[in-house]
Amino acid sequence: MLTFPITLTPGESPYRQVVYAATKAVVAGLMPAGTPFPSVRELSQALRINPNTAHKVVSELVRNGLLEVLPGIGTVVARSSHASAADRAALLSTQVEQLVVEALRLGVDERTVREALATRWRDLSGAAAEDASPRARRPRAG
Repeated sequence: MLTFPITLTPGESPYRQVVYAATKAVVAGLMPAGTPFPSVRELSQALRINPNTAHKVVSELVRNGLLEVLPGIGTVVARSSHASAADRAALLSTQVEQLVVEALRLGVDERTVREALATRWRDLSGAAAEDASPRARRPRAG
């Protein structure tokens, strides 16, 4: 059983997708320090990926300091897995790029994207409208 959410998308590198999903889960706090990480075999079977790819994923996460291998216990989320601001920004960068590309494809202007983002941020974070930036609180015409 996987300890992080992932749905592999055809046409994209499974290796990159799994590294990203696991990193995102650790950074977002879904997998706190000490959480057991699936073995190479479990990862390979659960995601139906090549065992060599699963091994590469685990090795990359260990090299990045997100996982640690504890003899006799297995691979777990590292105690010092708190991501730096740069790590968090890098994770967000991909999502932001996808949002911008999709907005451009649909012909949506930047202001509309910013407003949608501010609205969604408030909805998901539970922040009240008055907590939003002054720019986001501009009265609407009409």
